[in-house]
Amino acid sequence: VKPTAPSSGSQRWLLAGSTLALAWLWMMALHELGHVLGAWLTGGTVTRVVLHPLALSRTDVSPNPHPMFVVWAGPIVGIALPLLVWIIMQSLRAPGWFIARFIVGFCLIANGAYLAIGSFEGIGDAGDMLSLGSPQWLLITFGVVAAPCGLWLWHGLGKRFGFGREACDVPLRTTIIVTGLVIATILVEIALTR
Repeated sequence: VKPTAPSSGSQRWLLAGSTLALAWLWMMALHELGHVLGAWLTGGTVTRVVLHPLALSRTDVSPNPHPMFVVWAGPIVGIALPLLVWIIMQSLRAPGWFIARFIVGFCLIANGAYLAIGSFEGIGDAGDMLSLGSPQWLLITFGVVAAPCGLWLWHGLGKRFGFGREACDVPLRTTIIVTGLVIATILVEIALTR
């Protein structure tokens, strides 16, 4: 492992902010990918996917022969896929594994809270799940399991981002790559919405 120069305060904050932005953008993209895969696997036709950095994501499917499968595929794939990537990165000791771990934690928290809280107001996917026959207790249970697992994955990651008493030096290359991925994701999403 090559020694790294001490991380500057601005670099730590840039990495933290970029990682949070990347987690938000990729969480929505992975969630919608789940809906798209669910539609394709069940013979549905995806008519529109809304992915834009300034909008909440959405996937429209019509016809949708198995709407329950499609709606649940969003949060399930939206958690399972980043979890798989993180496990592979961790096992290979790939640089940046902590970024993947943060994103998995974010996906768990966001998808879990989305379903649990949404089940009380009947909004978004939670409203669709309820209207299709999923019991509210299932959505709440999903959230009560997923969100704390995400918080557990985040525990102790601050030092990897260069914060705290046991702070690690953050390679400048990691900050540049993560910031570049945020910019690239935003540009791709904007280009796809034209």
